[in-house]
Amino acid sequence: MGKYQQDAAQLLELIGGKANIAAVSHCITRMRFVLGDPAKADIPAIEAMKAVKGTFTQAGQFQVIIGNTVSDFYNDFIAVAGVEGVSKEQVKKAAQQNQNKLQQLMAALAEIFAPLIPALITGGLILGFRNCIDSLYLFENGAKTLCDLSQFWAGLDGFLWLIGEAVFHMLPVGICWSVTKKMGTTQMLGIVLGLTLVSGQLLNAYSVASATEIPFWDFGLFRVNMIGYQAQVIPAILAAFTLVYLERFFRKITPQVVSMIVVPFCSLLLAVVAAHFVLGPIGWKIGSAISAVVYAGISGSFKVVFGAVFGFVYAPLVITGLHHMTNAIDMQLVADFGGTMLWPMIALSNIAQGSAVLGMVFLQRKDAAAQEVNVPSCVSCYLGVTEPAIFGVNLKHTFPFICGMVGSACAAVVSVATGTTATAIGVGGLPGILSIQPAFMGSFAVCTLIAIAVPFVLTSMVGTRMMAGAAAEIAPEVPAAVTVTLPAEPVTKMTAFLSGKVLPITEVPDQVFSQKTLGDGVAIEPTGRTLLAPADGEITVMMEGSNHACGMKLENGMEILMHIGLDTVDMNGDGFTLHVQEGDRVKSGDRLISFDPVKIKAAGHPATTMLVITDGAEGCAPVFHTGVTVAAGRDTIISWEG
Repeated sequence: MGKYQQDAAQLLELIGGKANIAAVSHCITRMRFVLGDPAKADIPAIEAMKAVKGTFTQAGQFQVIIGNTVSDFYNDFIAVAGVEGVSKEQVKKAAQQNQNKLQQLMAALAEIFAPLIPALITGGLILGFRNCIDSLYLFENGAKTLCDLSQFWAGLDGFLWLIGEAVFHMLPVGICWSVTKKMGTTQMLGIVLGLTLVSGQLLNAYSVASATEIPFWDFGLFRVNMIGYQAQVIPAILAAFTLVYLERFFRKITPQVVSMIVVPFCSLLLAVVAAHFVLGPIGWKIGSAISAVVYAGISGSFKVVFGAVFGFVYAPLVITGLHHMTNAIDMQLVADFGGTMLWPMIALSNIAQGSAVLGMVFLQRKDAAAQEVNVPSCVSCYLGVTEPAIFGVNLKHTFPFICGMVGSACAAVVSVATGTTATAIGVGGLPGILSIQPAFMGSFAVCTLIAIAVPFVLTSMVGTRMMAGAAAEIAPEVPAAVTVTLPAEPVTKMTAFLSGKVLPITEVPDQVFSQKTLGDGVAIEPTGRTLLAPADGEITVMMEGSNHACGMKLENGMEILMHIGLDTVDMNGDGFTLHVQEGDRVKSGDRLISFDPVKIKAAGHPATTMLVITDGAEGCAPVFHTGVTVAAGRDTIISWEG
């Protein structure tokens, strides 16, 4: 009979029995359940169990915090419950059943775009800078830009487009690669498929609206337009998933001896045909329909209502790539009326999404890893390039995206009501005021303030409430400072387990750690790549498979847990290398785990690494040396007095 068999039986009953378990796994400290009906779980009773330190729900998973002994608890639980444990990836997949369709869609988009975020941020900053030097008419009474005055700046502007074009015009290539990578099929086929969507043989997507004649392939019985899909998302995603399922189908039915030839040939050929014959044209028809509605709305009797709707939906149009169709409407409005009331709303939508990111900058001000994405995304958005903000920040968290849409709608209503008009298409961000007709600059400035204030306030309020609610779910009963008693031969200090800046555990952006559910401790924002033993002791827990965490029992009986990154269990060990095994005895400064912080950040996870004192006797309070930069294996991070 296992040590936790009785507790396991009690937990099984409290979560609704075996029939309510869709999947179960565990990480270094938590049991991870996917429940058929989450409402059947008696959370107060579960949290009252002696073996349980807290619970919370995240991404469709009901997580029960056990601590260092979770592995033993898990083994007893699956024995008592008569269920089979599954991998963490399978749990994650099963958890989607507890998410609504919108949450599933947002999660899928976030996973597809996470590897593309560094490139999107770089491209956004570059295009924002180009907007400033080639589109702002600041010189000679507003007649010339910096590029008009200087050949150097004109040359730099042209050179930088080399990068901007690669990032945004060729975005379908990255999307197709990311989808095939996520789905586990041949990534090179995804790259080739993406290249066929942006080939130089095709009419550029930006030129379709104004093209007098569209080239086509003539197959005798029918013709297919030769249109490219530069910077467009939906055609690329649809084409990539078509390729994925075609490859899976042909791999399943094709004999192994000819698989290398048949599978890639048939999969790629049919996917390219589907992309250009069916999926692409459908996208353009949707775009044309939207353009017709926009033109009628902006010039009709209900333009204020239309302004609210357009301001609200423009950001989602950016996701699809269909926003390019508005260029044709803007040009027509300029030709017919000497200006456009549509473009100011587009600029305000960009500002609103940037302001939502500014709200996230405020909410995550203590999360250095998040700020590496938030700050440059906010800057590029305010300069007129929204993709890094939308895909890198707002869609990832969902609520900032919606708050930005609301702020954009509010600003658009005022913009249309006041007849705010632009002379021509300009920079779609804060500098956009320079493209507004002088008579309307004041009203555009008011709209800009609305587009800044509303999303920022909404994002801050909603985010604060969400974080407060998540913290309340855990309801830890751990005192503000965990005290420990040192035995006869005390451990008087622990040295840095990583090089980097030491943070209080309360600043870790994860409730389990920041609320001290597992115990008190410290965190380090690492500059190093190798986790070291902070004192002499024995390795008691090693998270083999994911390799992202380990537990130690020190010479004085004290138990500690070290956890590399947040949610890095999802990486399944990619980027982590173990140097010790469970049961090994180590000395202070010995190597425990090596890791790749670049891979961790590319996977969308903070690399913040925690050390928590999970068990110890009472008597002496530890002193945590935070707010300093330390060298691994040398500087003291925890000491005891008395």
